[in-house]
Amino acid sequence: PYGVYDPVLNRGHIGVGTSANTADLAVDTLEDWWRQHGQHQYPQATALMIEADGGGSNGSRSRVFTHRLQQFADRTGLAVTVCHYPPGTSKWNPIEHKLFSQITATWSGTVLATLAVLLLLIRRTTTRTGLRVTARLMPKTYRTGVRVSAAEYRSICRIRHETCPQWNYTIHPRTGGMNTE
Repeated sequence: PYGVYDPVLNRGHIGVGTSANTADLAVDTLEDWWRQHGQHQYPQATALMIEADGGGSNGSRSRVFTHRLQQFADRTGLAVTVCHYPPGTSKWNPIEHKLFSQITATWSGTVLATLAVLLLLIRRTTTRTGLRVTARLMPKTYRTGVRVSAAEYRSICRIRHETCPQWNYTIHPRTGGMNTE
């Protein structure tokens, strides 16, 4: 599973993949959340901020993740600010404490024998503070080893922040395809 947690509304959205945990699954889940919830909850939004782990499928060095976020920004018109947690600090990411820990508690002691059971239990996750969770099956086969060419990478409209530029940046929708780094 890959998740999106909205701390303002105390809502989670999980994309359950069936192949590999890749940058494509991460961004597809983000896009699914935006279509299903985000654009309706925040119709005036011009920007989105993402807190992400420093490694793995949505890591700070993943060219595929950055490239796919550019495509998301282009499609939605949103500027996407990404703040990666430094390597080894993902346990402080609120999604772990506010969302995934609650999902784990919900399915505790249950055999996750089928995808239907898994999805049902994720969707049943609630807390006394009002957490609600949606979940969707992401049936696409996610390939590992996908590469982004140097030209594709240079075309990303990314501005690195002054503070920790290796982990913090904003990707703007392309207007002329120029790199702003």
